[in-house]
Amino acid sequence: MVLNGLSVDIEDWFQVGAFERCIDRAAWDGCESRIERNSEAVLEMFAQAGVVGTFFTLGWVAERFPRLIRRVVDAGHELASHGYDHKRVFLMSPDEFRADLAKARDLLEQAGGVAVTGYRAPSFSIDARTPWAHPILAGAGYAYSSSVAPIVHDHYGWPQAPRFSFLPVPGSDLLELPVTTARLGGRIVPAGGGGFFRLLPYGFSRWALRQVTQRDGRPAILYFHPWEIDPGQPRVASAPLRSRLRHYTNLGAMAGKLRRLLNDFQWARIDGLVAAERARAVPFPPAP
Repeated sequence: MVLNGLSVDIEDWFQVGAFERCIDRAAWDGCESRIERNSEAVLEMFAQAGVVGTFFTLGWVAERFPRLIRRVVDAGHELASHGYDHKRVFLMSPDEFRADLAKARDLLEQAGGVAVTGYRAPSFSIDARTPWAHPILAGAGYAYSSSVAPIVHDHYGWPQAPRFSFLPVPGSDLLELPVTTARLGGRIVPAGGGGFFRLLPYGFSRWALRQVTQRDGRPAILYFHPWEIDPGQPRVASAPLRSRLRHYTNLGAMAGKLRRLLNDFQWARIDGLVAAERARAVPFPPAP
């Protein structure tokens, strides 16, 4: 069976992109934090299933909850960067992105005591608007990024990007591992987890991942957030209706669906997939 990349984006309920216009970053420290309890529940779920994964973690979280970061590492999971405070890459300048990378990595490595070589952009915000982002990651010594969603979406997406691993910087070993998509008719549809996994029937995700692993023979890259298994989290009444529907729907069913997924497929840390996928990766954008 194909080994798939299992990942968790460690951010609290008030830090998500859906609420970025409702909850100011300056107010975060005053919000009820549920990241430790929810992340502990994820760690327990993984331990019961006997799987390890990659935890893309905000530097903001590592700064305030270093013991959580240590528990992630001690459990055998990969510690990777999700940036400092979930600011989208296409909203930063190149210099701001460099500073954000350095700050987050320093906090993560101090808390975890391990080298951080993987990165995921908040809200998959590396796309055609950020041609400088991958070269900066390569220059900072990252082995891989999982920051591209090769789909059309109202908040993010780079539909021209390859569905599977690619080499975004000529002359560099930096690997991009896009989040998983599937083919449905003539369309490319999201199938890599998060809200799509939570909102759609489990059978769709199982079908999509089998398509990728069996027909395409490639590893799936799946992600979710700890807040997605927490139906008791606070409600943000001031958020737009679409954001509230996306964020709160099926929270109570998520843990059960995840347990099925962990048992139906084979999972690994994403850094364990890099060598094999680098050998199969295509250059993108193609050389002129």
